Amino acid sequence: MGRYLGSVGMGDVIGWFYSMQGIVSLFMPAIMGIIADRWVPAQRLLGLCHLLSGVAMVGTGGYGMMSSDVEFSRLFTLYSLGVAFYMPTLGLSNSVAYTALDKAHKDSVKAFPPIRTFGTIGFICLMWVVDLTGFQSTPMQFVLSGVLSFMLFLYSFTLPSCPLAKHEKSKSVAESLGLKAFALFKQKRMAMFFIFSMLLGASLQITNGYANPFLESFKSQPQYADSFGVLHSNILISISQASEALCILMIPFFLRRYGIKTVMLIAMLAWVFRFGLFGLGDPGSGVWMFVLSMLVYGVAFDFFNISGSLFVDKETSTSLRSSAQGLFVLMTNGFGATIGTLGAQAVVNAYIDMSSTAPQAEAWSKVWFIFAAYALVVAVAFALLFSYKQDAPYAKAAK
Repeated sequence: MGRYLGSVGMGDVIGWFYSMQGIVSLFMPAIMGIIADRWVPAQRLLGLCHLLSGVAMVGTGGYGMMSSDVEFSRLFTLYSLGVAFYMPTLGLSNSVAYTALDKAHKDSVKAFPPIRTFGTIGFICLMWVVDLTGFQSTPMQFVLSGVLSFMLFLYSFTLPSCPLAKHEKSKSVAESLGLKAFALFKQKRMAMFFIFSMLLGASLQITNGYANPFLESFKSQPQYADSFGVLHSNILISISQASEALCILMIPFFLRRYGIKTVMLIAMLAWVFRFGLFGLGDPGSGVWMFVLSMLVYGVAFDFFNISGSLFVDKETSTSLRSSAQGLFVLMTNGFGATIGTLGAQAVVNAYIDMSSTAPQAEAWSKVWFIFAAYALVVAVAFALLFSYKQDAPYAKAAK
């Protein structure tokens, strides 16, 4: 999307589009999690969210194709509606998966990561499709997204039924609204976990928004203009998702052996390398640094997102499962991603002229090093402040 926005003169507002994923995550996942816990089975709500998201995304692509002068306000509004109904599906998908595993009497720590791998495989396939069809510079990418959402809506009817939380005769307003999940902040361990989830979540959307425009910027340098990384940046970036698919399978071992604190610390340090290698590499002789950065991404993303989701599942009751997962998404993809994406836009706009065709390699390097420094500060603070002993859930899984 970053490359498409640049092609229609919106390079300086890329951050706003990616931050919308965070902004809607401030309330939509939590609201949908509450509804799924209380009133509508999670698998039904999951399908409905995909349907509404699909309608908005097809509208986004349709507007982009029919308009000769794409307006920010219209494109942004349609896209935002699509994202608003998509983001809750992250937590709802986890809830549905964990419920299905419980019904099948499976250990979620062992069984969930391999299942989650298929989502990453789908991501890789579509990155290749968008690249090879030329959609990465056109609004057809939004149409494709919408069509897939319609398919997911139909697929949701095949999913196992998820039970609603049992209502007690006497309950408070907070319980009625499903807000009990916020009481988890009363526990020091959970409060620290969610705070650092937010801080690390700030890194999640940075490369999604700026990796493609960064690689495209090398077109201004003749020695790199025809390189694979510039011409097929989506395929190069898809190595990140291939790494993600493999790293998911490593999570059960690392969780049992080292515990959640070490696993999350590894993820934070991986973000340092992810950004730092972008700052050091180039599409020519330094392309190996880009490739290594893509490989590191699997650890950076999975060891935080998937392990964090499992941690929340083990530390909360079944009655709060959807609400707690929604809260986790809110802190990471909500507060964290919003702050991180808008902060990244400010940094990029301070050093990079997105409308310029002149080489800006040195300026881009400074940008990536700033991001790497932030990730390092978060990692050091986490190592010093978060205290957690590996206990029963992971110990049992190890046996």
